[in-house]
Amino acid sequence: MLNQIKKEFQEKANPEKSKILQGFFKTGKGEYGEGDIFLGITVPEQRKIAKKYTRLPLTQLKKLLTSKFHEHRLTSLIILTQKYTNAISEKKKEIYDFYLSKTKNINNWDLVDLSAPTIVGAYLLDKPRTKLYQLANSKDLWEKRIAIISTYALIRNNQFEDTLRISEVLMHDKHDLIHKAVGWMLREVGKRNQQTLESFLKKHHKHMPRTMLRYAIEKFPQSKRKYYLQKQSK
Repeated sequence: MLNQIKKEFQEKANPEKSKILQGFFKTGKGEYGEGDIFLGITVPEQRKIAKKYTRLPLTQLKKLLTSKFHEHRLTSLIILTQKYTNAISEKKKEIYDFYLSKTKNINNWDLVDLSAPTIVGAYLLDKPRTKLYQLANSKDLWEKRIAIISTYALIRNNQFEDTLRISEVLMHDKHDLIHKAVGWMLREVGKRNQQTLESFLKKHHKHMPRTMLRYAIEKFPQSKRKYYLQKQSK
């Protein structure tokens, strides 16, 4: 089955798109996606492939997730999220543990954003969130992004505390991708409870990275956005 899915990838590979994707996902030396290799396959095409291989066992998904090809890893995560959603509770834990054992391969923002809320966030909805704080305090960029993006599942269930606390942990992170991720999750909190977001902003907005603040207040009225940005610049 694994050879069959790899054959489909090769048949759909597009060298022209590959070059575009490698630029878009910053695969150059010193960039966040350094060394990543793309086949040039669109996400809709990958979803079609994934749909045919939802029964792929974890042993074979592991080989896809540890592949040098970005599309192999993304498709493996599409399948894994589907498996998690349809699994009984015992299997959910197995998938959650498997996912966290492979974070070094979940190494670009699209891979994290696709999978972290559906697997890590969903699993921790009714459990202690210690793991999120371990990830947030990691030295690894992608583990930190997994920590904050996983809280999207909590936000959707009107549980905001961990998003706010992890945002504080990551407040002074140096990477733009963390600034964007934190700002995005804060914005999602605000869409559900603006008072909670504004209480957070009153405490932190002067010290937040500019990009983080801009993302967080994106849905505010223009006058209120202007107020926070001007207050920060003083």
